[in-house]
Amino acid sequence: MELVFATNNLHKLEEVQSLLGNRIKLLSLKEIGCHEEIPEDFETLKENAAQKANFIFDKYKINCFADDTGLEIDALNGEPGVYSARYAGEPCTFDDNMNKVLEKMQGIESRKACFKTVIALILDGKEYYFEGKVNGEILTEKVGLDGFGYDPIFKPEGYDLSFAQMSLDEKNKISHRARATMKLVEFLKNR
Repeated sequence: MELVFATNNLHKLEEVQSLLGNRIKLLSLKEIGCHEEIPEDFETLKENAAQKANFIFDKYKINCFADDTGLEIDALNGEPGVYSARYAGEPCTFDDNMNKVLEKMQGIESRKACFKTVIALILDGKEYYFEGKVNGEILTEKVGLDGFGYDPIFKPEGYDLSFAQMSLDEKNKISHRARATMKLVEFLKNR
């Protein structure tokens, strides 16, 4: 089976393809000739994932899925949430976003947070949703060199390493995206 993953983020593409293995051939936006910016202007992860998947399905008439991910920090009332990728404004880098979080979290003791991913799958014109979540905490400084996004400042519950200190295999056993993707894989296997 071939599926388009509606993302331009090569890190996400690599993570998800490693989870899917040989079961599903993942096509990138570039491979289907999509070079335009896909909108994501809603207020929830689910709505943004659905908007991106529908954009690709409507335009290219191909089975696809999209995800939206947010880091939700308790002490910041759920920020950055749906704005995680552009928390420090546009344009911004992963470092800009992490620096803004670390600055806002200075002096705050309660550092509880969670990562959430929602995947919207459009298969033969029908929509399906899969959610993954991992609880953890925000570190006081960046630790580790691997991963992307907020990985250097997020330590998952029950671990002594940040996501950025974990190998891709380790992270893929517990991450929010991995949990949502495994639900997607199970769903596709049982069709």
